[in-house]
Amino acid sequence: MQAPTPLSENEKMLANYVPVYVMLPLGVVTVDNVLENKDGLEKQLKELKAAGVDGVMEDVWWGIVESKGPKLYDWNAYRSLFELIQQCGLKTQAIMSFHQCGGHVGDAVNIPLPQWVLDVGESDPDIFYTNRTGNRNKEYLTIGVDNQSLFGGRTAVQIYNDYMQSFRDNMSDLLEAGLVIDIEVGLGPAGELRYPSYPQSQGWVFPGIGEFQCYDKYLKEEFLEAATSAGHPEWELPDNAGAYNDTPESTEFFGSNGTYLTEKGKFFLTWYPTNY
Repeated sequence: MQAPTPLSENEKMLANYVPVYVMLPLGVVTVDNVLENKDGLEKQLKELKAAGVDGVMEDVWWGIVESKGPKLYDWNAYRSLFELIQQCGLKTQAIMSFHQCGGHVGDAVNIPLPQWVLDVGESDPDIFYTNRTGNRNKEYLTIGVDNQSLFGGRTAVQIYNDYMQSFRDNMSDLLEAGLVIDIEVGLGPAGELRYPSYPQSQGWVFPGIGEFQCYDKYLKEEFLEAATSAGHPEWELPDNAGAYNDTPESTEFFGSNGTYLTEKGKFFLTWYPTNY
């Protein structure tokens, strides 16, 4: 049997090649749905290409594209952005961003959820994550409304689905051309699969313990249903887990011999993360 030919240094590097993608500014498309300073952006993209970068990544904000009303999508600015990226010989990764931009470290711009969604929240604030004292977090819709038809007959999941279908339909030529090599889907605050347990906008500072965010009526109903199915309809959500800037040992829930060690506490701590 003939021994394999040793790889050259260039071949070894290619076999271990890691593509490099650079994140574009959060507001590369403005809150008013405008691609500003196109000439300046083109210059920067060409410099990235010359430096050997493979492509760029950008948020495709729900709060921008569907801002005018339900299913009134305006992709013009993003199409201009993608075509510019293509002209510069780069690829792109698109993030379907269903969260608010603003209120976190590094957020230099503010892009809220679509106004028509916020309007629903005026009459039904329980569409937002809620802590024990009733503070609402408008960064992202609570998962409690994922399957609730509260938005002109649509559920939250249907809204997200319709948005992404519209993206696919309006960018089909660019998708087929291989420009968009990856699509990521934001699944919570800051695009992360989590509860908004430590919002700076509500006074949290490191290393505060944070708070549970399941006190909207929809998640309360889901917890009661789960507890009832487990044979404990009398169980309620924790009321002793402290406030944002407490330490674990200062609370009855997490302290020594705390509630978290009881059957009720263990049930809640199983339901809370697996419900997401």
